Amino acid sequence: MAGPTTAQRGAPGRTDAPARAPRTGPERPRLGRRALLVLIAVAAALLTAFTVWVLYGSSWLRVEQVRTSGVDVLTRAEVEEAAATPVGAPLVSVDTGAMERRLRQKLPRIDTVDVARSWPHGISLKVTERKPVLLVEKGGRFVEVDAEGVRFATVDRAPKGVPLLELTPDPSASLRRFGEQGLLRQAVRVAGDLPAGVAKDTRVVRVSSYDAISLVLTGDREVLWGSGEDGPAKARVLTALMKAAPKAGQFDVSAPSAPAESGS
Repeated sequence: MAGPTTAQRGAPGRTDAPARAPRTGPERPRLGRRALLVLIAVAAALLTAFTVWVLYGSSWLRVEQVRTSGVDVLTRAEVEEAAATPVGAPLVSVDTGAMERRLRQKLPRIDTVDVARSWPHGISLKVTERKPVLLVEKGGRFVEVDAEGVRFATVDRAPKGVPLLELTPDPSASLRRFGEQGLLRQAVRVAGDLPAGVAKDTRVVRVSSYDAISLVLTGDREVLWGSGEDGPAKARVLTALMKAAPKAGQFDVSAPSAPAESGS
């Protein structure tokens, strides 16, 4: 009987052993990476939830105290009452911008205020008050005017060293053109340009028109300043003029290139 053919026997080198199953080795790392990503996601979610709880739900980071600095005329009690800090609230939830707006609205004497969180339990209020450079008398009281021409407070007693403003403009073209507020800003500008020694001795700033501003000093002395323009030059000339003629009663620096003094 004839033996099996070559086709039946198979190609050389082949055996009748069953084929091996494909390796599963490469799948194991992929399963490991998925598990790791899941663990990372779970950990991140737990950390986020814990952070949110610490910031909003726990008692660890809540407002317990308020610190106020920078006050001079105002008191800390006034500032803190106006701030209405939500004591007991989560520190992270405090609207510092709203607190700043509330303080400036309720206390016009405040020029700037910085409201900041002071972790873990505080709110700090850093206040800068407006400083009066002129006073406007009104009904026996005094309206304080700052360096920007803002009338910010009315007081019963005149602060020491702040000159009185006499704003009595004639019905003139300058009044129609600049208005009372514009003339007030000119007076403020002049007050800011005065040399320190002159500013200390200034009792009254008189404004009759845009270019007719004068000063009343101690010792019945007078300075004719003119307009608010060329202030630094006028200040230098006035300083030199007063040194040259210390006993003069009137100094005219309205035209700084041609100053004059009289009444020596």
